[in-house]
Amino acid sequence: LRVALAPPPRRSSAAMSMNYISEEQKKKDFQMMLACSTHLGTKNLDYQMTRYVWKRKPDGIHIINLGRTYDKLQLAARIIVAIENPADVCVISARPYGQRSILKYCQYTGATPIAGRFTPGTFTNQITNKFMEPRLLLLTDPRTDHQAIAESAYANIPTIAFCDTDSPLKHIDVAIPANNKGKHSIGLLYWMLAREVLRLRGTIHRSQPWDVMVDLFFYRDPEEVEAQAKEEAAAREVAPLEMDVAPPTTDWDQPQPAGADWGGQPAPPAAPPAGDWSMPATGVPTGEWGAAPTEQWQ
Repeated sequence: LRVALAPPPRRSSAAMSMNYISEEQKKKDFQMMLACSTHLGTKNLDYQMTRYVWKRKPDGIHIINLGRTYDKLQLAARIIVAIENPADVCVISARPYGQRSILKYCQYTGATPIAGRFTPGTFTNQITNKFMEPRLLLLTDPRTDHQAIAESAYANIPTIAFCDTDSPLKHIDVAIPANNKGKHSIGLLYWMLAREVLRLRGTIHRSQPWDVMVDLFFYRDPEEVEAQAKEEAAAREVAPLEMDVAPPTTDWDQPQPAGADWGGQPAPPAAPPAGDWSMPATGVPTGEWGAAPTEQWQ
């Protein structure tokens, strides 16, 4: 018995161009990850993270395979795009280095951020004010965000997390191996994930670079921000005092006129006009000011 099998549907050229990543673009992405130390793990190694480790340095630091990191970022972006309502994706970061990153990520993708301390019972206790039922969780560090992971296991919420070499993978559905302890690495990972999500949604084209700088996702020290604000205020105060004054138009190279005497006495003031100051001025009436007018005005 022969069964006629229909050929698989061909993908359109537009869909293929949307998902195609050029080698030049991959090279730039890997260079950025190397510059942000995304490949550097810790000295400890969890047995479930062994598959993502490439080598171990002489000082004991494990090196993460960035090829696996890049593939897992693509997988995570496709999972996030599959959620119809972007607000149903909850992004959590209790670590200070990741709080600015998740706020920027949620600003561009429409997800819901939880920055700072995670209130226990947010996913399980319905009488709390901040109760929510997300369809997907995105975590910065499984060790610091353990409470959210435990509650997601009770509520059957799929979980994506950035995992270092020593991170526990319990209740983690998609682990993205990367350095989740450096501020530059965390910012770059969220920037790349947001860019890939927007590309899969069709918001930005893959052949054009994203106009948002990765620096916006980096953590900034409050003391550094305050010092920069003081420097800018001081610069604004000094700027009016240093206004450019137009130079005089005198041509000092021009020769001195022949009759000019620079060492003589100044000329005397002009004499007042001659006349009798006691006489009344011409054209001014000399009569009494309080008398009644002699002419009738019509």
